[in-house]
Amino acid sequence: MSVLYIIIGLVAAQRLAELALSRRNTEKLLARGGHEVGRRHYPLFVALHSIWLLAILVLVDGNASVNLVWLIMFLILQGARVWVIASLGEYWTTRIITLPGEPLIQRGPYRFCRHPNYMIVIGEIALLPLAFGAWEIAIVFSILNGFLLVYRIKVEEQALHDRRSKLNPSHQHSGENSGYAVSSENPEVR
Repeated sequence: MSVLYIIIGLVAAQRLAELALSRRNTEKLLARGGHEVGRRHYPLFVALHSIWLLAILVLVDGNASVNLVWLIMFLILQGARVWVIASLGEYWTTRIITLPGEPLIQRGPYRFCRHPNYMIVIGEIALLPLAFGAWEIAIVFSILNGFLLVYRIKVEEQALHDRRSKLNPSHQHSGENSGYAVSSENPEVR
């Protein structure tokens, strides 16, 4: 079996496990009074990520050589992904769930930026195809992902605006980064 097929299989298994964790966390958050925003665009992300993996699987020669630099960078991002998920704990989900009254996450990578998971995904979308020489896939899916992320981040920021303003009243007027994190794949936070 080729390295390509093994890696795509592992990434697909990782994503399926994450979806299961996300589903469980989403159900718990909704049961606690959380509410979902941006539900209509969520299937676009699922489709994008599924088609991205499928494109690599179908369009890249199974015997393509592996660029170890790009692959190692992709693997480093997997560690960062785990850091994001661990930092959010029970609040991590692939959907936008907000739980009014809960504080925003301020630990882990959220100490440094509002959307660390999106930064990781931006890298992943480019690096995995590049590891197999598929720069065309990297470019096309990076652009598509960028369009979706611009919209999603806007939806998340709107969903958390009131909570962020309560934590830092100067934020609502300054437009500055308040230092309070928005969960990467889920702005629901604690």
